[in-house]
Order: sequence, then C-alpha cells, then structure tokens
Amino acid sequence: MRKILCFLALLITITGFAQGRKSPHDTINTKDVSVAYGRPSMHGRTIFGELVKFGKVWRLGADEATTIQLDKETKFGGTTVPAGTYTLFALVNEGEWTIIFNSVLGQWGAFSYEKNKASDVAQVTVPVEKLATPVEQLTMRFDDDKAIVIEWELMHLKIQVKTID
Repeated sequence: MRKILCFLALLITITGFAQGRKSPHDTINTKDVSVAYGRPSMHGRTIFGELVKFGKVWRLGADEATTIQLDKETKFGGTTVPAGTYTLFALVNEGEWTIIFNSVLGQWGAFSYEKNKASDVAQVTVPVEKLATPVEQLTMRFDDDKAIVIEWELMHLKIQVKTID
C-alpha cells in the first residue's frame, strides 16, 4: 500500500509539473488568415541571442510549432503563398528574421525542421525593430493595416499581409 501511495504522489507531482510548463495558446484571425501559436513568457530570461540562438531556426512560439491557415492565396511582404495550412518557423537574426512557411504539419518545436526543410513553400525576410520596453509574453496580432505584428522581449516585427482575390 505504501508503494502505491508513493507512486501516486510521484505521478501527481510529475503530471502537475508537466502541465505547469505548457504555455498558453492563442489564435489570431482576419477574414482569410488564421494563426495559432503558443505564447511563452520571458520569466526573467534573455530570449533572443541566448534561449533562441541567432542564426538558428525557431518554431515561432512554444510547444507545437505555430500554424497559419490561408483561405486564399496571400502575399506576405512581396512573397506569394498559396492557400493552405502551413507550419511557421523563423530564422532569427539580430537585424532581420526570415519567416518560413513549411507544408509539413504536426511538428513539435523545430526539432525536425532540418529533415522537413525541403517542404518549405515560401520564405519572407522581415526587418526587426528594437522596442524600448520588453514584452513579457510572445504576442502576435493583426494591426489596422492587416499586417501581422510579432513582439517578444525587445523584438518587434511587422509583416504586410494581402489576400489575392
């Protein structure tokens, strides 16, 4: 009986710890574009350059990789992406990021990106602006211009979005 109680206590502790580590998730939408992503927090850490290394591909969120659903062919910056659902990654650098649209869905993090990079559909290079005040939790939103804005730590990116009718 004592072994069973110890096992149950251990199981509850492990389960509670694992659930506590999962980041909240959010979905942002416009008429023809939807982005679902995990929202990690800084928790006092230096994110870009340390946790997320410069020159490395990142899942652009927490937990499973971020997904974007396009109901119509869409332009991101000057790059056209066909209608469909894609996994989003980012090649993070200090002055610019490359946003990557990959057709392999269901990826966890960026761990299998290298073996799936032949399935990249498009890449969009976006300049990074530095913020004066840190943003604690990764935030994505559509602004009034229907651009996707990504902010976290001291990084701010804006990607112009235009559906093609």
